[in-house]
This record gives sequence, C-alpha cells and structure tokens, in this order.
Amino acid sequence: MTARGPGAPAAFKLGQRLDALLLRIINRPAEEAAITQEIQQAFTQRRAVLVLDMSGFSRVTQAHGIVAFLVMIMKMRGLSEPIISAHNGDLVKAEGDNLFCLFPEVDDALSAALEIMAGLEQLNHTQPEDRQLYASAGIGYGDVMVLEHADLFGDEVNKASKLGEDIARRGEILLTAQARARLQRNIELEELQQSISKLELTYFAVVF
Repeated sequence: MTARGPGAPAAFKLGQRLDALLLRIINRPAEEAAITQEIQQAFTQRRAVLVLDMSGFSRVTQAHGIVAFLVMIMKMRGLSEPIISAHNGDLVKAEGDNLFCLFPEVDDALSAALEIMAGLEQLNHTQPEDRQLYASAGIGYGDVMVLEHADLFGDEVNKASKLGEDIARRGEILLTAQARARLQRNIELEELQQSISKLELTYFAVVF
C-alpha cells in the first residue's frame, strides 16, 4: 500500500508495520475492529502538539528569491530546535517553513513557543529589516498517531495546524479548547471563535 517512487505523495508513505496492518483490514474486513485497536495501541500517543509556522514567504521571495527564504528557515530551525529539546519536546517533522512538534504536556509546548518567539525577536536585532524572522504557533492536546518519528496525524494535529498556519498572525500563539483545558500555567488568554474549512473552532490566544 505504501506509495513508491519520487512522485509519491508524502501522506501515503506510511510505516511498514502500519501498511501491513491496514492491508490486513482490507484482506480481513471481519477483523477490522480488532486490528484498528491494535493500530491505536501501537501508534497512538496522548501528547501536546505544537505547529510552528514561519511567515513572510511571499515578501522575502519576491524581494530576494527563494534561497534567501531558505536561509531564514535554517536560522529559525537553528534557534527553535534546542528550545524544543530543552522543554522535553520532539521535532517530529519539518515541512517547508513549518515545524511539527510533540510535548508531554501543554505547558511544555507553550513554554517552548514563548521562548521561540522571544528568541526570534532578539535575533531580529541583528537581521536586516527586510529579512526579519517571524512565526506563529498553534497548540493542541489529545491522541496523536505518530509514525516512526516521521509524521503525525489526529484531530488535534489538524486543529493546531489550522491555528498556527491559517488563523494566527505573526507572533501569535493560539491554543485549542482541549489544550486550554489541559494547561496548568497561569497565563492570560482570550477566548475566540472562527469558522474555517467548515469547522467551527473555539480557541484561545495568549495575551502579551
């Protein structure tokens, strides 16, 4: 079932063990419930999800070309990765200018996001004005399917992605309702609602 060849969509490049289990469902539909449970036990983790999205692609590439933006992505990753590790996080994948990370708790993810934003602000003091580094972040919490430290799926992953990539403005950190419910840290949050892709989202913005 795994897609082959250089043109295969990344979403279909699943782990070999998961491929085998999914094929068993196809070949033995009567066992779907039991195999589904086996998949969930093998691949599901309850974690906080942080999706970090770097902004400014169009602005920088139009002015300086794609290589300049790729250099900025590398700077952002160089700053972010040690912070993610320091807060018990795992960078599962880097996709374009996005980082997808897992943490044991929402407080860990939020602390990492706040430190990354502060680090980028500090780094910008040495950056030319037209190459300033900005990011936005979405944080979720719940059951996540993790594939061999290479990809991750789940409802809270989708919501965190929409918050970090589609809704948050630069410098903003947004939490899903489930992430908010799990948060222990005393921090000011603003409750907001928005409809996106036919999904009604209640989320919470960190107030700076």
